[in-house]
Amino acid sequence: MNPARLELADVFRTHKDDFLVRWGHVLSRTQRKAFNDILACRTAALGGHLDQCDQCGHCAISYNSCRNRSCPKCQAAARALWLAERQAELLPVEYFHIVFTLPQQIAQLALQNARPIYTMLFRAVAETLLTIAADRRHLGAAIGFLAVLHTWGQNLHLHPHIHCVVPGGGIHPDHSRWVPCRKYRKSFLLPVEVLSAFFRKRFLMHLRTAFHKGKLPFHGELEPLAQPAAFEALCQKASQLKWVVYAKRPFGGPELVLKYLARYTHRVAISNQRLLSLENGRVTFQWKDYAAGNQTKTMTLEAVEFIRRFLLHVPPSGFVHIRHFGFLANRTRKGKLALCRSLLPATPIAAQASADSPGSGQSAIQVQSRSCPACKTGRLILVRLLTAAACACLPAPLIANTS
Repeated sequence: MNPARLELADVFRTHKDDFLVRWGHVLSRTQRKAFNDILACRTAALGGHLDQCDQCGHCAISYNSCRNRSCPKCQAAARALWLAERQAELLPVEYFHIVFTLPQQIAQLALQNARPIYTMLFRAVAETLLTIAADRRHLGAAIGFLAVLHTWGQNLHLHPHIHCVVPGGGIHPDHSRWVPCRKYRKSFLLPVEVLSAFFRKRFLMHLRTAFHKGKLPFHGELEPLAQPAAFEALCQKASQLKWVVYAKRPFGGPELVLKYLARYTHRVAISNQRLLSLENGRVTFQWKDYAAGNQTKTMTLEAVEFIRRFLLHVPPSGFVHIRHFGFLANRTRKGKLALCRSLLPATPIAAQASADSPGSGQSAIQVQSRSCPACKTGRLILVRLLTAAACACLPAPLIANTS
């Protein structure tokens, strides 16, 4: 029998005390909750439920999931349901992937001001894409797009960036026609040089405004930035940098967009699949070195440092990290999508999306349903809910691995 695969919770559980002694005093309430939830996920501490096969009568106990959005074990079901909803919103056009990244000098501010910095990042990205696309020199149309915030790099360092998925075209200002995209250099929806300069200008404008309104407190190593002269010097230095805006080649049809979204939307800083070993107080994991031609490498960190880096990427409480803009904005999405479809050639979306794509309704159901491990034909049906105390008294052979 193969040994159980290493999980993030194993690292937390083994080095909990060492980590809390060193860093417990600086954890936010949200970070502490994520830490405790991941520790308790699918253990007796959260209770469980008794399932019984509708064919052979086999019984199994499952521990409950924590459902914390930072837990690597709790994303599959949420992702499948979310993708099933997105499938109905896809248009029969090419889609583009554009990434906006904060330079490291500015990214460090999010260590102490995560909510305002990430809010400004979303705002600057939205203003950039909507403004440049509306300019007649580029597209001259109202576009829509989905934006997803990631705060991590492959090595778990702070690396705030936003992935945008943008349909290739937009609505003409008089709503009379669909304006198809003009591909810059045969692959880009909009010129990245223009996007980069405008993004930098808008973000720094919002950053200065927030500082002068007293919305960016600094302490510890960043305390010198509380002085107006030092803060302005930082902004001036950042304004001289080239801010990275990266545009990938178009996806093609909607079915490829769903596959992309399945990879990027409900991700956490590191998945259990990337963890290789926990030995002598050190965690080894896989990472992809983009600077070296996307080579897959291994990295080893002290367990306490590994946990610290992971918790840097727990989002602020209630912070929405997936947002929609333009004609995909929540408030007007239904009417604007209907208008888009009326302006585009009639192509049924359902026919374009693969039946077994990650976002299909069938896949979402498969994630939620559980077949009987004994007879392989029946389905496990919920019979009774169990408290944490009841789960703690159960014999191990009855316990299933999923909830």
